[in-house]
Amino acid sequence: MDWQTTKKDFKRYLEFERNLSGNSVHAYLNDVRKLEVYCEDKNLEIEKLTAQHIQQFLLWINEFAVSPFTQARLLSGLKTFFNFLQIEYELPTNPCELIETPRLSRKMPSVLNIDEIDSLINAIDLSKSEGMRNKAIIEVLYGCGLRVSELINLKISNLFLDVEFIKVEGKGNKERLIPIGQQAIKYLKIYMAEVRAHQFIKSGKEDFVFLNRRGSPLSRVMVFIIIKDLAQKIGLKKEISPHTFRHSFASHLVEGGADLRAVQDMLGHESITTTEIYTHIDKDYLQSVITQFHPRS
Repeated sequence: MDWQTTKKDFKRYLEFERNLSGNSVHAYLNDVRKLEVYCEDKNLEIEKLTAQHIQQFLLWINEFAVSPFTQARLLSGLKTFFNFLQIEYELPTNPCELIETPRLSRKMPSVLNIDEIDSLINAIDLSKSEGMRNKAIIEVLYGCGLRVSELINLKISNLFLDVEFIKVEGKGNKERLIPIGQQAIKYLKIYMAEVRAHQFIKSGKEDFVFLNRRGSPLSRVMVFIIIKDLAQKIGLKKEISPHTFRHSFASHLVEGGADLRAVQDMLGHESITTTEIYTHIDKDYLQSVITQFHPRS
């Protein structure tokens, strides 16, 4: 049993059987690569690894000052790898099985209020050709709660604006329908009619909604840069990213009394517990209201 063959087979398993995205496959293989480097340094063979070896590996990783969250994700990835080896290579045991995952504190996501979102949108320079595109991007991110990967892969053929819905492909290539509001529809239509319709589009990329100047789909990095630049422009002190708009979308829905199951469906969460984090944000908001306005607080 050698590393190169098992990694190649594991990659195929993740892509074709688990149907994971390219980013997820890369993350899993990166975890396995870390263990491979450690084992090569210690002259350890895959089939002879024990729980003690994995614990020693995690201690070694800890020397690089990785966070508990990264350690937990790494251990989870290795468990999946060894489960695969048990099935495909008849490995007798999974050396990760009995190792406890590091305890994680549940971090509250950063959320923007309405005024901050309006300030970011108003800071967009509409005199530039990409200005209207960037405005449509922010409106869709916040109006639909999309992941950045869902935004950059949004297709014209999946826009059903006449009935106020869009279709996106989420994690594991799972499709879902999401309502889209009038504000997002308005700026999407303006961008497509006044900007996108007049630009060069690379062959094979005609169905992608958001394009760069070269006529190719926007990259994740480009969307991050657009948002970071806007935050800097208005002097926003919060650390924000495209995902902040997704958090804000969910938080504002829950604050407004939306059903948690409906929010779960719109976000594409497999588990309701992932969506429940937004109820904690709502409780913090309610507590602040009592503190501010109640005469006995």
